[in-house]
Amino acid sequence: MATYLDFENKIEKIQEEIVSAHAIANFDAVNKYQNELGKEVQKTFGSLSDFQKLQLARHPDRPYSLDYIKLLMDGAYEIHGDRAFRDDPAILCYIGWIGGKKTMLIGEQKGRGVKNKIKRNFGMPNPEGYRKALRAVKMAEKFDIPVLMLIDTPGAYPGLGAEERGQSEAIAKNLFEFAAVKVPLISVVIGEGGSGGALAIGVADKLAMMRYSVFAVISPEGCSAILWNDPTKVEAATKALKITPDDLLSHGLVDDVLDEPLIGAHRDKQTAAEVLKRYYLDSLKALRELSEDELLEQRYKRLTSVGAYTE
Repeated sequence: MATYLDFENKIEKIQEEIVSAHAIANFDAVNKYQNELGKEVQKTFGSLSDFQKLQLARHPDRPYSLDYIKLLMDGAYEIHGDRAFRDDPAILCYIGWIGGKKTMLIGEQKGRGVKNKIKRNFGMPNPEGYRKALRAVKMAEKFDIPVLMLIDTPGAYPGLGAEERGQSEAIAKNLFEFAAVKVPLISVVIGEGGSGGALAIGVADKLAMMRYSVFAVISPEGCSAILWNDPTKVEAATKALKITPDDLLSHGLVDDVLDEPLIGAHRDKQTAAEVLKRYYLDSLKALRELSEDELLEQRYKRLTSVGAYTE
């Protein structure tokens, strides 16, 4: 069963009418409702608030990293473990081919269903997950394989065990090491990009966001709790944080916004995967034209241009 958000009520009703018309083979009614559906989608999704975009980024049916891996990769082979503590299921590392190009794909995975969410720790990686990602990137560098990273996490896991095993050190080391990796790095926020948990696989030559994704230093819930001690101000916090792709693009914090289907990637996963594939291959082609020194220099300039400061 499809899940509809509160602002999609009219769309849900029209979809139900289409199903009913199909059931009685009333194709005139089907065409009528299809036209109504198109108009309602344009009306609803053409004027979304920042909070509604946040809801879409967290939509339970939204494609996760594993969905994209299945849709994009041929001959996908999973790499496990950080060679120090354990394998973290919240971060996936796969090697395979995308559009005929050998690729190392690293993605954060939230999981569906209670058992799978618990297994994946709700998409919140432990330090061993980030160390696994670094191991995979170093392997890719050794064999001159480009890396595609898919960001989708509420944040790095803040538990006692994670802190004891060096959560902040693992994230910081990824930021440091990724900056000097000698192969193309392309990172895309496919859903929720939460703080350091996202940054740890967000240092790249190209950083893009899907149309209905968010990237924030803190969740709107956390922001409203800290600033106002009032959970009802989540919508105001979402707007104030400027976490949507258009806001971040205007501030030069991301390079591109990927035009996923207007009705959302969760309603058309195949098209969303094609958009992601096309962006990856086009970006890779441009990056492969650079020399190793040019690649590293361009990445350095990109990273150091973030933010504003005075001397």
